[in-house]
Parts: sequence; C-alpha cells; structure tokens
Amino acid sequence: MADDARAAEPEPLWRHLVGDRMRTLRHERGETLGEVARRAGVSPQYLSEMERGSKDPSSEMIAAVAGALGWSLLDLTRSVAEQLAPVAPAPARVQAAFALAA
Repeated sequence: MADDARAAEPEPLWRHLVGDRMRTLRHERGETLGEVARRAGVSPQYLSEMERGSKDPSSEMIAAVAGALGWSLLDLTRSVAEQLAPVAPAPARVQAAFALAA
C-alpha cells in the first residue's frame, strides 16, 4: 500500500531539493544569505531564489554556492541524491517515462 501511495506522489524537483540542502547547510553554518552570496559571487536575492527552488541555476552557480558553503559540487549532489533515494520511482514508472521520451 505504501508503494502505491508513493507511486501516486509526484517526484520532487531537483532544484527544490538542492535549494533546501543549500539553505540547511547555510543555517547549520549560522550564516546569512548576504555572507554566502558574497563569497559565491551571486546576489542575495538570487541565492534566496535558488534556496526556494524558484530558479533553475546552472551547475556553475550551484558549484559556486556549494563552494561558498565549504562543500564541493560532488558532495552537494551526493547529499541530494541520497535524500532522493527513498522516493525513487518504481521501475514501472521509469519504463513509462522512457516510453514517453521515445
């Protein structure tokens, strides 16, 4: 039954998960948007939009923010992927997605 409920739920968007993780890391470090944004070379407004998942930033922007938070792009990506693992789609959904793409 739990698998059926999970299959009915939409998968989370990558940008939302990355943004949530960046915000969590920033809060854990006790830093403001302005401090991290300055080190990353982005505006505080843009960083805020990234954290909220309203921007779909390039890998270069994600890497810059990850670096400003003391993480590598690989570390951040791995952390988000591990968070996604419990909500990975069932094999039937993956096959259907491939069928749609063909």
